[in-house]
Amino acid sequence: MAIGVLYVDDEINNLNSFKAAFRRYFEIYTASSAKEGRKILDSYEIGVIITDQRMPGMTGIEFLESILSIYPDTIRILLTGFSDINAVMDAINRGQVYKYLVKPWQNDELKMYIENALEIYNLRKENKELARKLQLANLELERLYQQKK
Repeated sequence: MAIGVLYVDDEINNLNSFKAAFRRYFEIYTASSAKEGRKILDSYEIGVIITDQRMPGMTGIEFLESILSIYPDTIRILLTGFSDINAVMDAINRGQVYKYLVKPWQNDELKMYIENALEIYNLRKENKELARKLQLANLELERLYQQKK
C-alpha cells in the first residue's frame, strides 16, 4: 500500500486542483477541514500532510500542532495564500513544519517538496525499524551471555 499525501484546505477548488495535479504521482487524500483530515490520518498511513493556514474552526498550525504527538514522523508542509512572519514562526516552532509555501503553488516545485518529504518519512520509518531490530539483537546477545555464565 502506498504511503499517502494528505492535503487539508477549506477551499474545494484548491483541493480539486491539488488532486488533479498530483494524483498520477502520489496516493492523494483531501479534506476540507481539520476534523476531516484527522479522520483520514486515523484511517490511512499518511507520510506528508499539507495544510492551508487560514481555515474556519482551526488554523493549519493548530491542526499540525494537535496531531504532532500522535503522528510525530509525518512530514508537515504549511501552504497559505498569506505571507505572515508570525505564522511562519508559529509553523516552525509549534507545528514543526518542514516547509512553508505561499499560494499559488508551482506544481513542479511542490512535487519536488512532496517527493523529498516522502523520502524523509521513509528514512525515519526505516531508522525506527532498524533501531527496533538492533534492540532485539542486543537483548538476544545479553540472554546468550547470561546463559554462558
